[in-house]
Amino acid sequence: MAHTAMSGSGTTESDDPLQTAVWRLRSRGCWTDAAALLAPHAAAPRVAIQRASLLIERCLYTERGWAEADDALRAAEALAQGDDERGAAACERGYLAYASTLLGARDRTDEARAALGRAAALIDPAAPGRPLLDFRRGLIAQYLADSPQSAYAAYRRAHAGATARGDTLLLSFTWRHLAGLALRDGELAEARHGFAESLRLREELGYLVGTAPALAALADAEPEPEAARLRAEARRLLRLLGGVPTWLAVQLAPRAAA
Repeated sequence: MAHTAMSGSGTTESDDPLQTAVWRLRSRGCWTDAAALLAPHAAAPRVAIQRASLLIERCLYTERGWAEADDALRAAEALAQGDDERGAAACERGYLAYASTLLGARDRTDEARAALGRAAALIDPAAPGRPLLDFRRGLIAQYLADSPQSAYAAYRRAHAGATARGDTLLLSFTWRHLAGLALRDGELAEARHGFAESLRLREELGYLVGTAPALAALADAEPEPEAARLRAEARRLLRLLGGVPTWLAVQLAPRAAA
């Protein structure tokens, strides 16, 4: 199956050497290098959108590069033709605005909601990009609107769509976020199962940059000493990747004794 060209949606095995190289770089947190591989081909709207998505993902993991991501996304939006491409670009616009708001770079809540609403109007419910859109609408509901019930419904739609399409990386995200809601509701067994599935899928894919967050999430649902072991492994991966994702590095930083 072909790679899915949207950040957060993941990838499957492909015979395309360019996409294989992009995935290998992306999975190790080398988004700038991956985007550079795509640059010579970025006159094609889908490639331009994929390039923007890589730079947006870099923002979410490193909390930098916002202007470059915005520039790449504007270029992709200018090239987009047809509802599917315009919808995909709008989905990325909403995700960038969400990341900016979530990480405190700039409050772009209204932009995030408007862009994902526009994407929903453009992307057919049966289109390949719909599960990713559903997932991102769940993120908005959970983290910007504090509406866990709406988030749960959106994540379930995304989970079903990712399952049907064999989008393994998106499944790792939906498992993790559904598990997070289960943990919030005190459903420990369900949370452990979901977090473990997310971790398993990321390890199978070799999605190294996303493995530390999966380890830390599972640790939150496990008793000691297993939780401490999982967090220690997450810290080891963070050191290996130079402290990326930055928000997790802060979260797992050893606390000084009082």
